[in-house]
Order: sequence, then C-alpha cells, then structure tokens
Amino acid sequence: MKVGIVAEGSYPYISGGVSSWIHMLIQSMPKNTFEIIAISDQPRTSADYKYSLPSNVSGVTDICLTDQFQKMNGKASLSTDEKNKLQDWMSLKSFDASALEVIGNDEKIGTPFMFFNSPIFWSFVENEYEVEKQSSSFLDYFSMWKSMFTPVFSLLQRNYPDVDVIHAVSTGYAGIVASYLNKSRQIPFILTEHGMYAREREEEILQSHWVPEEFKERWISFFYHMSAQAYKQADDVITLFNRNSRLQEWVGAPSDKLKVIPNGVSYQKLAALPRNNTDETLKIGAIVRVVPIKDIKTMIQAASYLKKEQIPFQLFIMGPMDEDKIYAKECRQLIHSLGLEEEVFMVGKVNIMDYLETMDVCVLSSISEGQPLAVLEGMAAAIPWVVTDVGSCAELIKGTAEDTYGDAGFVVPPVHTEPLGERLKWFYYYPEEGRIMGENGQQRVKAYYQMETMIDYYYGLYRERGEQSGRYRFSFTGVI
Repeated sequence: MKVGIVAEGSYPYISGGVSSWIHMLIQSMPKNTFEIIAISDQPRTSADYKYSLPSNVSGVTDICLTDQFQKMNGKASLSTDEKNKLQDWMSLKSFDASALEVIGNDEKIGTPFMFFNSPIFWSFVENEYEVEKQSSSFLDYFSMWKSMFTPVFSLLQRNYPDVDVIHAVSTGYAGIVASYLNKSRQIPFILTEHGMYAREREEEILQSHWVPEEFKERWISFFYHMSAQAYKQADDVITLFNRNSRLQEWVGAPSDKLKVIPNGVSYQKLAALPRNNTDETLKIGAIVRVVPIKDIKTMIQAASYLKKEQIPFQLFIMGPMDEDKIYAKECRQLIHSLGLEEEVFMVGKVNIMDYLETMDVCVLSSISEGQPLAVLEGMAAAIPWVVTDVGSCAELIKGTAEDTYGDAGFVVPPVHTEPLGERLKWFYYYPEEGRIMGENGQQRVKAYYQMETMIDYYYGLYRERGEQSGRYRFSFTGVI
C-alpha cells in the first residue's frame, strides 16, 4: 500500500513534534510505502532535510506557498453551476468539494494569474464587498481576497503522486490538498490533527500586524472554513485527546467520524534508563524546539527566579535552534543579561537518552501544544514534569477520570514565571515525592501511551480504508 502523507510546515524540514511523529510512523511500517507531500512557506531542497528518510519513502513532493505562478493570458470557461459552486465556496458559505475540483482544473479555470485577473473573480469580490457592507477600500478588499485564495489555487493545480490513501497531519492547506485528492481521485482521506490548526491561526492573526484590523475576522473565518472542509471531507477525523475532539466537533466535524488515538513512545527503551543524579544540584531538562510558541523566555525567567531563591540548579534546553535563529539569539542574550551562563545551557539537538538519566525534573513552558511527545518520553523515563496548561498537558500529568496512577508533576498557567519557578523549586526540597511522581507518570505511559498501540491502530486503519476503496495491495506478511 502506498500512503500519501501531507504535511504543512513540518516533515522532513522541521525537527521535533509532528515531524518526529511522522518519522516514527513511517519507520514503524516498513511494508507500506510512503509519499511525502511537504508544504512550506519557502523553497526547500533535500539539502534542508532534518531527517534521513526511511527506505520506504518513495518520494517527496515539495510545494512552496509563496511560489510565483505563470502569468499567462486567457480566460476562465466555467458553467453557471461551476461559477455558483466556486463563489459559494470562496464566500465561505459552502463546503461542496466540487468547488475544489473546479479550482484544480486549470483547463477550465485557467492559471491563478488568469483567474485573479478575470471578470469572474472581480464580480465575486464585488458581490461580497456589497453583502458585507464593507467600509474599507475596495482595492484593499480585493487584494485581501487575492492573498487569501492564491495559495489554495496554486496548491490544487499541482501534480501529485498516485497513492492509495491520503493522510493529512493537519487541517489548513494540508487538509485542503487532501480534501481535493479525496474528491478528485476518490481515494480514502485520513486526517490526524495534533493541535487545533484554526485556533492557532486565529491567535496569530489577532496578534499580527500584517493583517489590517478590518480584515482579521475574515481571515480567521477563512482558516476555520478550511478546517471544517477537511473535517467534512475526511473519512476519519483523529486527534490525540478528548478536549481537541470536542473542539473539532464544535468547528464542524461530524461526530461519527471522530476518533481519539493518543501518541505513543518507545516505552521499554525509555523505562530501562537508569537514574544517575547523585549530587545536590537540581537537574532540569527541557526537550523543546527553540521557537516562540514554546516560550523559552518564560522558562529562562523561571531559572532566574530559582537563582534568586538560592536553589543550586542546572537547566539543559535540548532541542534545535535553527528554526528561528533570531529568537534563539534573543534567548541566549536573555541568559547572559540575567547572569545565568553557569546555570542554563542551550545544548541544541542532542540524543536525549544521554541526558534524561541525570534529570530530576523536566519542564515545558509552551503557550500552545497538542500532545507533546517530549512529555511522554520524559514520563516513560520516570521523570516528573512541570508543564503549562495547554493542549493535553494537564491530562498527561493528572490523568483522566478512569486513571488511578496519580499526579506525574505539576500544571501551571502559561506565561507565568513565578508559579513555574515555584513548582520547579519544590522538587529540590521534596526529591522523594518527586521520585514517586516520576513513577506515576511511567506507569501511565505504560498503560496508555505505548508506540506499538498507536502504530497497530494506524496500520489497521490504512488496511481497512484501502480494502473499502479497492486499493489495498499488500498483506501483513508482504506483497500479495
């Protein structure tokens, strides 16, 4: 079976998080072949790979959202029905995937350049401008529409590899590509959403300076519309924890498609790690990409709090620093300005197995998360955590209603330095209680978050969807 993985802003060009999950999934299914459709915001080549691709990856289709399209003359040749479907979809009033087929058919609609300079597009925008009773400049409104839909047209007019199942690992642009391929090629579509794409874009837009205030609501609606389109088109809508599943239903996912499949880690390998911190220094680990959404600066400020409280400690920030070099530089400058060079170490991307055995506690200060693999890895190694209350972090640390294992650490509000520092300080004074918390977390991972369980589920789902569509070509023992 050939599975197409559609990834936006992640694998194989960004390490950690969703990318690690994709890499693990592919490696764990050597009898399946995978095609990667990688959507990026800048041109990428194989020289930019952050992973050595497994041998069962048959190809990578790279798509840059900012690519310039051909400036060809001509005009769209659409029927009245096609125009109406397209207008309804672009006006965010319809989820009819036939509109995606219209967009993807460049013989009918022309290139993006042709369409966005056509009377049809002008009439769409003019109509919505009047319906919305806009007070902004019409030319600004027109430019906003063009900016909004150019990536969609560009994406759907690409050539894509032939696959048996399409698996998008987010909504957004990845979800739209998968929805289009599902509709136009009649292939099964599996959607796994780690975070909540539309809500993350909403937060970014509300804080942005590049979107004028009068257009922010429409941009937010656009991303929610794309998410709802993917939910309605997918055969399976999967997320990692119950809170996200409820949010997916609220945005528009049909309840009969919803599934919760937690992340999983290599429990046996991590549980076998010895615990070797024998000195009086509190060893703190952070397994994290150095990017703003992880709020490394609050973590560093919490370290400063520990120093002021005269707690002997060392904080090791373990993760790649090349994704946002400006932010990484700002973090290093903050460490210097706070006089923490002897306590806080940004060690970059490392083998965490070399560090975990000496850690007393791990910390996550993110302002947005899904179900972080890093937390599960630390828990499997019997290390307690201090995490922010985002995504499923509280569920991982405290468990669900049927979980009786006990707390695996503490949960604090995001962007709050002192509570984070206070909870880290607690582990210095109560090492035995911290050890028990670590064991609680380890037992929780053993019971609910093992990689093998997750892989078995997806292997079976690929097979089930492939058989239903008549596209299943492999058995569990090899080629049929």
